[in-house]
Amino acid sequence: MEFFDREYELRMLRRIQKDSAENSRFTVLVGRRRIGKTELLKHAFSKTGFLYLFVARRSEAELCEIFAQEIVTKLGVMLPGRVTHLSDLIMFVMNLAKDRPITLVIDEFQELSRIDPGAYSCIQRDWDLLHDKMRLNLVVSGSVNRLMNRIFRDRNEPLYGRQTEFIKLKPFSIETQKEILSHYKPGWTPEDLLAIYTFTGGVAKYVELLMDNGATDRDAMLDVMLREESTFLEEGRICLNDEFGKEYGTYFSILSSIARGLTTRPKVESALDVEIGGFLKNLVVEYELVSRHQPLFDKLRSKNVAYQLNDNFFTFWFRFIARYSYMLEIGAHAQLKKLIKRDYNQFSGIMLERYFKTKLVESKQFTRIGSWWDRKGENEIDIIAENELTKTVTYYEVKRDANRYSQKELEDKVEAFLRATGEHRRYQRSYGCLSMADM
Repeated sequence: MEFFDREYELRMLRRIQKDSAENSRFTVLVGRRRIGKTELLKHAFSKTGFLYLFVARRSEAELCEIFAQEIVTKLGVMLPGRVTHLSDLIMFVMNLAKDRPITLVIDEFQELSRIDPGAYSCIQRDWDLLHDKMRLNLVVSGSVNRLMNRIFRDRNEPLYGRQTEFIKLKPFSIETQKEILSHYKPGWTPEDLLAIYTFTGGVAKYVELLMDNGATDRDAMLDVMLREESTFLEEGRICLNDEFGKEYGTYFSILSSIARGLTTRPKVESALDVEIGGFLKNLVVEYELVSRHQPLFDKLRSKNVAYQLNDNFFTFWFRFIARYSYMLEIGAHAQLKKLIKRDYNQFSGIMLERYFKTKLVESKQFTRIGSWWDRKGENEIDIIAENELTKTVTYYEVKRDANRYSQKELEDKVEAFLRATGEHRRYQRSYGCLSMADM
């Protein structure tokens, strides 16, 4: 697939590289697996040249041999003998950068601690000693969010505060997903767009796999994702095992429960028969895989809380692939596809609401976007988009089929919202329906 979007990140990385020719820079790039970090770095630095070191899960001796050869080839230098520690190789490059500008990219940086537990302390020591003497553009990239945050944002870690830039790479925007779909299918439909958004959430590798296989509509996407040799089938497990370690079983069960509609803590605890408070907190704060939602303007200590998986692909994977893995074990891929198609309208309807919230956020026209529901579940407003500066607010109902929208029903729900919260009484209020036709 061609390279799309990332203009802002490219400009930023190239500016940092230019600045590093005068003063060293230490950039941290984070993002979930398959988001496109490596391709971004290669695209940013391909014209100027860079040293790329990938920290694979090998022995330190093997990696030292691979890295040493890369350094000799790319930088045209000779090493002063056999080097057996990765931190010594990194220091060697740092010393070279005292005489010339060098861009050093270390990919899967969080893996260094598995290979050499003292590596971060050595890098911290060398960076502190040399950063004002070098012209080094050091870029470290990592895909295990928990570990990367700990390395650079935990006060007890040696590299805390050493980075000069911190970039978090996000999925493709909705506009970029439209651009990609237009490139591969000029006559795409709203259903096609909703399918790619629902299944991939804009994660670059998943979009690439679908487009390169000519899968531009829902059925074709499901064919690619569910065929026996598909990488999508084990993808959730592969991506998240490193995050969760030995406790992955409990975390997987919680994520599966939320994905299939058990969005409150009591419901999940009842289904799993286990106390999940600490696990939920970690999923929200440390792993950033789940978000905690309350009705707009609800009291902070309210127990009226719903949880949601942040990642569209993981939502789909846990809802269908993980839940019905027993079908895949007996080769019933075609039956699973039928089941997904049976439940797709309901599932994609939930994702359609998420789509429009994302679209409104990306429009940058509002100061607050959220939802509201009462404790009894009798009244719910799908989207409230507020602009505090202009004192305007729009209340939206989200429907796959706009013919099912009733403004009178929405107005009644808004009246319940006004009575419950006392908000927006002095705002200019409007009402609307967002449907497939508005994508």
